[in-house]
Amino acid sequence: MSKKQKKQRASKGVSKRLLSCVRPYKGYVAVALVCSILYVGFTLIGPVLYGYAIDNMLGEGMVRFSSVFWMTGGFALSVLLAGLSQKILNNCVNALCYKLVRDVRRRAFASLTEVPVSYVDGHAQGDVMTRIVNDVDTVSDGLLQGVAQLFTGVMTILATLVVMFVINYVIALVVVVLTPLSLFVAAFITKRTYKSFSVQARVQGRLTAHAKEMLAGQKTVLLFDRTAESCARFNEIDADLYKIGWRAQFYSALTNPSTRVVNAVITAFVGVLGALFCIWSDGGVLQLGALQLGGFTVGMLSVFLSYANQYTKPFNEVSNVVTQLQNAFASAARVFEVIDQPGEDRSGSRRLSAVRGEIRIEDASFSYCKEDPLIEHLNVRVRAGSKVAIVGPTGCGKTTLINLLMRFYDLDGGNIFIDGVNAKDIPLDEYRKMFGMVLQESFLCNETVAWNIAYGNEHATRAQIEAAAKAAYCDFFIRNMEHGYDTVLSGNASVSQGERQLLCIARVMLADPPMLILDEATSNIDTMTEMRIQKAFKKIMRGRTSFIVAHRLSTILDADLILVMNAGSVIEQGTHAQLMEKRGFYYDLYNAQFAK
Repeated sequence: MSKKQKKQRASKGVSKRLLSCVRPYKGYVAVALVCSILYVGFTLIGPVLYGYAIDNMLGEGMVRFSSVFWMTGGFALSVLLAGLSQKILNNCVNALCYKLVRDVRRRAFASLTEVPVSYVDGHAQGDVMTRIVNDVDTVSDGLLQGVAQLFTGVMTILATLVVMFVINYVIALVVVVLTPLSLFVAAFITKRTYKSFSVQARVQGRLTAHAKEMLAGQKTVLLFDRTAESCARFNEIDADLYKIGWRAQFYSALTNPSTRVVNAVITAFVGVLGALFCIWSDGGVLQLGALQLGGFTVGMLSVFLSYANQYTKPFNEVSNVVTQLQNAFASAARVFEVIDQPGEDRSGSRRLSAVRGEIRIEDASFSYCKEDPLIEHLNVRVRAGSKVAIVGPTGCGKTTLINLLMRFYDLDGGNIFIDGVNAKDIPLDEYRKMFGMVLQESFLCNETVAWNIAYGNEHATRAQIEAAAKAAYCDFFIRNMEHGYDTVLSGNASVSQGERQLLCIARVMLADPPMLILDEATSNIDTMTEMRIQKAFKKIMRGRTSFIVAHRLSTILDADLILVMNAGSVIEQGTHAQLMEKRGFYYDLYNAQFAK
């Protein structure tokens, strides 16, 4: 299959996906269709009244007042009803498009919450945010501006074509024969717009991602005086966006004037041919060789010119609609990529009524890149209730082992067992509730302090929340806040990094899980507070299997088991005393930290 065919199939696929999203709102579609038919019908009445008035004035005798009254009244009523129909049509289309876009955005966000961590790690956050926000807005704008015009445009083309054939099928055939010129021009241009708009959407994602990175790392950028380089990179991406945006808008802007030129030519043909028919008409009968047509009057010519203009005008609108829809489809394709991402396998039939915390890792292998193995044939056995420390140089696989234990990533080979049950057989939601995790990077929402602490236990009472805060030594600074536990945390300015980490520790203490994972959980805390936190950890870890990733070896001297990792493998394991006696890798690592 050629690249062109693949793109056409992709565009059709997006169209079908969007149409499938419309199915729940068939009522809006039905009302919109009826209103578009009524709108077109009422707009077709006006030209007939004009033609009748012209023929009446050009005919013999005085124009009767009653005729003028009925024509004026009929015209006013048709305009009023056409406006009412259009109003209802626009309301239905707006409701339809907003509901459709709402559903697509919800599905995209829901899919994003279900995708594996590997998907989030493998994509720039700014690009993902652009898909959920900007691309969905582009779909909304394209549908809002396009669908209503598409409804009325198609109906107008069909209705005026029927009426023109009734009036004079010879001139109508001329219009129909010349119309493909307009369609050819529109098709030629719109083929080039989809690719441009697709590239434009991708470049917008890159620009958003870069801006987000620079804002998140503003202090680092300023510290290393990389402002000029950051601006240069932004300007480079922005220049690419300008070029591709200019190209997309250029082709888009060509559509309307090009089709208008063709339509003007069609109108000119109709005018000249209609005028000749008026001249050749004799005694109300028009004889063209063997053809005998009804009389063609000046009034009929006026009606025909008006209908010809109404017939060709929708082609301009439809061509614009196609351009807008191409942009919307390009953005919709990026959104559907998120929606179509496979979620994590949350299935499982085994449930543990009481978790003891015995963990066994057998012949585990994993790599982020298949060409670069990281963990190979790892075997670890952890007794229930043990305090396990994981140490080693940077990049040795400590955090990777935690990610595998939490099932953020799937093993390439081997198995993990919890109390003798394969982790794959346990439902994922239930499995992860077995663990409480405190990371080096704290995560707090723009909510109250109490809400953030109770994030892992939404049914916790205020007394339980405050007890957990006291155990984590953060009750004192919470009460010093303006509204205490009801203070809303807005950004990083509300609390320091150390205080944020204390709140995360309080959250885990309140959740009270059977197993704990602490990944440099006290890295942002001062020495005195760390000593208090270590005491609190000793309480919460008592009787629980706990994993501690630590760089400061002084914090894990009392661990029941120390796993020493290097290059993705556990090269040593044992207690602190046992490892020091071996005088191996751990011995050198420990002495390097405390060398004077």
